Amino acid sequence: MKNTPVTIKDIARSLNISISTVSRALRGLPEIHPDTRAAVVKLAEELDYQPNQLAKNLAKSRTKTIGVIVPNLSYYYFSSMLNSIEEATLQAGYSVLVCQTNESYLREITNIQNLLRSQVEGFIISLSRDTDNYEHVERLARKNIPLVLFDRYAESIDVSKVIVDNEAAAFKATEHLIENGCRRIGFLAGPVQLLLSSQRVKGYQAALEKHNLPVSNQYVLHCDYTQENTIMQTLALMSQPQPPDGVVMISDRVAYPAIYAMQQKGLRIPEDVAIVSFNNEPVSAFFSPGISSISQPIQEMGTETVRLLLKQLDSTNTVVPRETKVMETQLIVRASSLRPRA
Repeated sequence: MKNTPVTIKDIARSLNISISTVSRALRGLPEIHPDTRAAVVKLAEELDYQPNQLAKNLAKSRTKTIGVIVPNLSYYYFSSMLNSIEEATLQAGYSVLVCQTNESYLREITNIQNLLRSQVEGFIISLSRDTDNYEHVERLARKNIPLVLFDRYAESIDVSKVIVDNEAAAFKATEHLIENGCRRIGFLAGPVQLLLSSQRVKGYQAALEKHNLPVSNQYVLHCDYTQENTIMQTLALMSQPQPPDGVVMISDRVAYPAIYAMQQKGLRIPEDVAIVSFNNEPVSAFFSPGISSISQPIQEMGTETVRLLLKQLDSTNTVVPRETKVMETQLIVRASSLRPRA
């Protein structure tokens, strides 16, 4: 029964009682004997039974609605992805219900529950910063509810995904700094538990090793994406006895307050420290200096995410093979990383 949702019919058969008795027991109705109710509840928990609102609705009619859960719509990347997702779903005759977790694991769980009650037909999710337990998402997968993860995901969750090669992108960013004369390169990473961040750190370290430069943990500091924490970590990084002469940033959102902190400290960019970041937000081109940044194909990623979800929604098979689509990135070079030649 691993890939098939448990139903009240399964519970009734196992206990040799009627379906209506199971239904009343699960609803806590008083006419059911306490021992019977206890046996039903115990078996339901053991079998991971969940009232399948989605299945009930699909038996009646299609809602043509998709649930989208993102960490924060104030982030350029996620708001842009949502625009792409919504456009693709509208063209396919679907609408979207959007929730944001504000980087909260508990809110992510609540969002899923609320969207299930709203009877969405499938989910598109990017995990929150604080999510380190994936049972709530794995449960959707076990129930064969159509689901695609994008950008932030977990390797252990067996669902379709749309991502970029974060290791290769960070390698590219770091090697660019090396080619521009940097020899002590730091990394302002994201939260330790965030897979995307650890992948980029790995790519950064691989570039240092390729060019025979020291790999030091003291040059890798982790931010929680807030401005206050980013400024604190930046000042800690740049106050070391031998501060970095180049820094890779986990995102442009981190780069903005980090560069501010560096400039307040009297550092010149790129003369004293060169910068490369991720996401290529439009503001990066107008920042002073312009920020070199890894660009991700957001429009294509949104379209591909919807395509993979629709493939599940339109399939007549109980289980649709999982797919992982890895999209290409591009380094956009601007003044922040171009150190003057000696």
